Amino acid sequence: MTSKLTPTEVFKCLADDTRAKMALLIDREQELCVCELTYALDQGQPKISRHLALLRNCGLLSDRRQGQWVYYRLHPDLPQWVKDILAVTGKSNDEWLEEQSSRLVQMGDRPTRIANNC
Repeated sequence: MTSKLTPTEVFKCLADDTRAKMALLIDREQELCVCELTYALDQGQPKISRHLALLRNCGLLSDRRQGQWVYYRLHPDLPQWVKDILAVTGKSNDEWLEEQSSRLVQMGDRPTRIANNC
C-alpha cells in the first residue's frame, strides 16, 4: 500500500495538527513509543493511540514490539517523495515543533531501545 500512496491520501493523513507533529517527531527521532509521544504532545494515551493507528493504517508508519513497548517509525517502504516532504517540513519548521521537542528532551525514564536492524 505505501508504494501506491497518493498525495491526497498523504495530506489527508497529515491534515491534523497532532498527526502532523507526530509524524515529524518520529521522522526526527527515527522512532518513538506511545509514552514518549504522549509526553511530548501533552495529550492522553487513548488520543495518541488513535492517531498512531490512523497513521499506521494509511501506510505512513510501521511499528515494532520490544518487551512492553511498541515503537513507531516511518514505514520503511514509504516513497521517497513522502520522506522528502517530511524531512523538509521538519527542518523548515523547528519553531512549530519547539515545545514538543523540548518536552521530549526533558522526559525522564524514556524507554531504552535495543538496536533494531529493520
